[in-house]
Amino acid sequence: MPHTYKYPRPALTVDCVVFGFDEGALKILLIKRGLAPFKGRWALPGGFVRVDEEIDQAARRELEEEAGLRGVFLEQLYTFGAVRRDPRERVVSVAYYALVRQADMSPAAATDADEAEWFELTKVPSLAFDHAQILERALKRLRAKLRYEPIGFELLPAKFTLSQLQHLYEAVLGVGLDKRNFRKKILSFKLLTPLDETFSAGRQRPAQLFRFDTARYERLKNQGFHFEV
Repeated sequence: MPHTYKYPRPALTVDCVVFGFDEGALKILLIKRGLAPFKGRWALPGGFVRVDEEIDQAARRELEEEAGLRGVFLEQLYTFGAVRRDPRERVVSVAYYALVRQADMSPAAATDADEAEWFELTKVPSLAFDHAQILERALKRLRAKLRYEPIGFELLPAKFTLSQLQHLYEAVLGVGLDKRNFRKKILSFKLLTPLDETFSAGRQRPAQLFRFDTARYERLKNQGFHFEV
């Protein structure tokens, strides 16, 4: 016989903050809710965890079902459990943040989402539930982790210029960086492989393209190397 619990149990959901980087701006992927509560309001992709799945699996499933995203960098962020965070019932949410190469992903709304759209960080609309708090927490985590782990490369194309890399750091951290010092620091790690290719934007002089050497980073990390910008 199934065990009968003495106490009522809260529902469990996952919510995902999806970061992208395009045209020099940090962006957030939002979905427009197609169901109540907050129907028609923008929100983070997410939904209820099924009784037969792991929480990480639920987060990846919701990203695929609500926004058409697969195979992205995903990390657990924090648990949000304010008693009245959901007007329907007592709901606890495990939040995640994801990093996406926008050029490789074409979000498409599905299931209970009417739309999926990228918003610049400075132009995010009012969000449903407590998703503004979740976004704030995720941004703090991203800014902190960007300084001691090379997760920023998850947001860049596989081939990138040093200017694109600097613009990414500036967009995430919200500060300007000295060009000479930044490049000297980044190149000193010897984690970038120069390519025999260049990139040209408009009338600007062609710039050399680089690729991040993931295998070398993992080897150095195992030897005690610390990445710090």
